[in-house]
Amino acid sequence: MTDHKQQPGGWFRRILATLRRPSLQYSLGTLLLAGIVLGILFWGGFNTALEVTNTESFCISCHEMRDNVYPEYKETIHYSNRTGVRATCPDCHVPREWTYKMVRKAQASRELWGKLVGTIDTPEKFEAKRLTLARSEWKRMKASDSRECRNCHSLESMNTETQKQRARKQHEMAIRDNMTCIDCHKGIAHHKPAGMTEEDEE
Repeated sequence: MTDHKQQPGGWFRRILATLRRPSLQYSLGTLLLAGIVLGILFWGGFNTALEVTNTESFCISCHEMRDNVYPEYKETIHYSNRTGVRATCPDCHVPREWTYKMVRKAQASRELWGKLVGTIDTPEKFEAKRLTLARSEWKRMKASDSRECRNCHSLESMNTETQKQRARKQHEMAIRDNMTCIDCHKGIAHHKPAGMTEEDEE
């Protein structure tokens, strides 16, 4: 007789056999109900954790953001304005649609590694990497047609007649040339990085 411990994968086969065996203690209805309850608890817990990571307080809980880009953002119209409407970090950097949000969260998981190894843990390191970080975000926003900007802003709904002449001209040109928000508004919420090229400004 062969010992299961000596067979490769023997433990896996035993687990599968256990899962396939009919329950002698619980009815199918009980197992189904337990599965539904556990599924609801898991999904609720997952979404709750997800929403916690979509708050401004979570974003600035690490000093890299709190000490570098957050003070800049507090100087802008997105933070304080006459109407009292505030766009927070996730409003601009996290998609609302679930699929896009999950993709963005997966991409952001790389930032955890950066936090662990201290990639931008000092103001000097942050400034040295700032242009690379900005280019990455500009590229993401351009690829999505400034999706997060368009959650609040729309060229089609703008009343260009009430805008200053320069803004009116730029927005009319943007509509005509099928441009996107980030093409012109790269310094709208944070300081522009040093070392930008003409290509960055386009």
